[in-house]
Amino acid sequence: MKTRIEALEKAAAEHKVVAEGFPMNQKLQRAYIYSWKQGNEVPNFEYIWDEDLDEIIEDCKNYGITEFTISNAFTDLLTILSLLEERGCKVAGTVKVNTHYYTKVAPALEITVC
Repeated sequence: MKTRIEALEKAAAEHKVVAEGFPMNQKLQRAYIYSWKQGNEVPNFEYIWDEDLDEIIEDCKNYGITEFTISNAFTDLLTILSLLEERGCKVAGTVKVNTHYYTKVAPALEITVC
């Protein structure tokens, strides 16, 4: 991972999906842990919801995470991208990531946290 967070890597090594009591959005924790296990450089969201965006962006800034990816092409993706841009994030391009649910490499959008 580009940004190392020991508490989350310890939780991953213990086969946990979140670090209990760790002050970070749990969906961001899951994205980090799954991505760390799969060998990705940044947290990858296989799903992300609009109600979590503010907390995820704040936590990214607090923990020095400057980018993440979104690999799921769900139907509300354009709304999520618009909301991310309203919050100062930028779509940096497309990348390939290792996914948690699949054994293959998947395309993803790279998002920069500003």
